[in-house]
Amino acid sequence: MQKSANISISKQSVVFIFTVLFLFTCKLIHAQEIINLYPSTIPNSKPSDIKESGEGMYRNVTHPTLEYFKPNPEKATGTAIILVPGGGYSVVVYQGEGVVNAKALAEKGIAAFVLKYRLPDDNIMINKKIGPLQDAQQAIKLVRENAEKWALDKNKIGIMGFSAGGHLASTAATHFEKSYIENSNNTSLRPDFQILVYPVISMTDSLTHGGSRDALLGKNPSKEDIELFSNELQINKNTPPAYLTHTADDTTVDVDNTIEYFEHLRHKKVDAEMHIYPKGGHGFIFRHQGWMDPLFSWLKRNNWTN
Repeated sequence: MQKSANISISKQSVVFIFTVLFLFTCKLIHAQEIINLYPSTIPNSKPSDIKESGEGMYRNVTHPTLEYFKPNPEKATGTAIILVPGGGYSVVVYQGEGVVNAKALAEKGIAAFVLKYRLPDDNIMINKKIGPLQDAQQAIKLVRENAEKWALDKNKIGIMGFSAGGHLASTAATHFEKSYIENSNNTSLRPDFQILVYPVISMTDSLTHGGSRDALLGKNPSKEDIELFSNELQINKNTPPAYLTHTADDTTVDVDNTIEYFEHLRHKKVDAEMHIYPKGGHGFIFRHQGWMDPLFSWLKRNNWTN
């Protein structure tokens, strides 16, 4: 009887140890760090009584941050991706498009950084048109300059944007030759690759998402601003390679945004891969399990995660 009892206790101990190790490993994979985007003064800002609000979905962001999700140490690739959630430049869908996807990337060995960026607002910014872009550029700069500290390859830093966050990500990928932030070290602000998910791309009347354009450029934008922030028109031979995905039945952001961007990339000889699903609507990632599988294949095939 005593021998049987000892065996039972031993099995329980083994189960307990493995459970603790599993939970500890999960905690390591999903361990995160909140990083202030700017070490001191936030550029292009002005005093305001506006207070940030929300949990999981943020409004009135005045202090931009990066949340770092460490990669699974057993699969670490040295690759980093900065995630830019959407929200029509009116909110930041931080949890659903940021944190959830960051955890999926981290599990695959990719360091993930969720960007909580300032939303364009004349009350908090001197020039609201460039505020979000400044935050995206600063995020790229910060991750690249700390690559060694985080055991990352400074030449494998990508950006991933959703909806209006896709507009911001594609803006970072097409406007990197001009620095909108302090960059005395001349750190490259060019993302090495871009991943755009049901993105707003264009500010033109025929393609744009009206709410995003109004928030960023105002109700009556100039022709110059429309062209400048229509990112399909800003592509050149140095634009980073792209992975694009959308649904054909998206009634919020027309799939032609993605198609036009792909066509301009193609004509400029920039590598691009496009996946268009017939159905799923806007925000299809919340309904399509496995939507990241072809993305992971693309990353591996292009040596971003090898």
